[in-house]
Amino acid sequence: MLFSTLSFWLFFAVVFATYAVLPHRWQNRMLLLASYVFYAGWDWRFLGLIWLSTIIDYLVALRMDRATGPARKRLLAVSICANLGMLCIFKYLGFFADSFSDLMAAIGLPADPLVLSIALPVGISFYTFQTMSYTIDVYRRQIAARTNFLDFALFVAFFPQLVAGPIERAANLLPEIEKPRILRSDAICRGAVLCLLGLVKKIVIADAIAPSVNAIYASPDPSGLDVILATWLFAIQIYCDFSGYTDIARGVAKMLGFGLMRNFAQPYFATDPQEFWRRWHISLSTWLKDYLYISLGGNRGGRLKTYRNLMATMVLGGLWHGAAWNFVLWGAYQGLLLSAHRALTGRRKGTSEGVAPSGWQFLRRVMAIALFFQVVCYGWLLFRAVSFEQIAYFTTLILSPATPGWATISMPSVPVAALLGMIFLFFWDAGTEWSGRVRFYLWFPAPIRGLGYAGMIYLLAFGATTAPASFIYFQF
Repeated sequence: MLFSTLSFWLFFAVVFATYAVLPHRWQNRMLLLASYVFYAGWDWRFLGLIWLSTIIDYLVALRMDRATGPARKRLLAVSICANLGMLCIFKYLGFFADSFSDLMAAIGLPADPLVLSIALPVGISFYTFQTMSYTIDVYRRQIAARTNFLDFALFVAFFPQLVAGPIERAANLLPEIEKPRILRSDAICRGAVLCLLGLVKKIVIADAIAPSVNAIYASPDPSGLDVILATWLFAIQIYCDFSGYTDIARGVAKMLGFGLMRNFAQPYFATDPQEFWRRWHISLSTWLKDYLYISLGGNRGGRLKTYRNLMATMVLGGLWHGAAWNFVLWGAYQGLLLSAHRALTGRRKGTSEGVAPSGWQFLRRVMAIALFFQVVCYGWLLFRAVSFEQIAYFTTLILSPATPGWATISMPSVPVAALLGMIFLFFWDAGTEWSGRVRFYLWFPAPIRGLGYAGMIYLLAFGATTAPASFIYFQF
């Protein structure tokens, strides 16, 4: 069930109505059942993987809590191998088999290709990382193992964030599950606004501009300006698509009394790669930092080891996004940016969210944002391209403005509703950025807020002309 379809909202209406009349423990049991029904709507056969991951990590954590010495490491290894094993089999085995076959062919050695047709279970990258973080935290004695199996199972399968995050930590979500929750009208209203904003991002903007982007990336002979415009639009598409999902997930959870973590903080207002990764896909970037980068040694051991750890972390982070070499290249590109920035400027703490510069500082910041956005967009070209040949071809086109026909535009035009949605989103994100408040709109009088909500509803009605499309991050 897609968040952008009527079937999901009918499903949620039934869940919410039932949830509202149940006591706490029965609420959790009902949510667990609803989460399995939600996931079975994609493919019921893969429920077994969620159950397997849940049972293994529940038992491992219980044993680990009582174990000492090397036994704890062995138990942690069981959890990591089980989760990564499932991820590798279902997501990467065919990719590596095909890559090995291509390598053998390139050096002139015979190799029978191993043909694998394994469906990718939706959300597997998200829930395996979520359950691994639980066992690692238990191993580090940062949290205690949970004895209530049903509560832990709900932590793994909680339907708003099951298939595309945010990747929640046990220390954040498990206490929300374990304590009684009270439905409050203000939380329901805030959740509804988040859902409305997420639907505008997804339906009005992301889905509407996707055909324009797809047309250029499928074209055999685009112009250089076509590539630039399509890549700018893809940057907007992937942001609206993914942050739109997160907004809806957080909104639905908030209406149920849960507080999921914020996953995006106006990433295109960043001025450098460190700041960007503190704003983009925050649940993944912090996961990679806490469980991979620090485990590799972090910034301990000198500059060269720090750069090595940054590169390894980002390359593996790129591979997490999908079984394709362009994702590896994108990860390496991000690692190079972070390493170069660290070498030139050192470490930066925090972001500029909530800081309202004035005068020359404001102009400098706008220029820095605009310049770094181009750097980010080239990364999105690597991410979106379908082959290394296309990357090389598109890069050459961009860098050859003197070529005849370079400024010709053949890209299909973007719908008016999408353009209005992008303008609306810019001012929404700008308001959040310079106020430092995700609910900055509460500063406005009620009539103004009402006009804003009505505007979003109008955009949805005006812009909902395309068939429902899957969220981009479902494939990861």
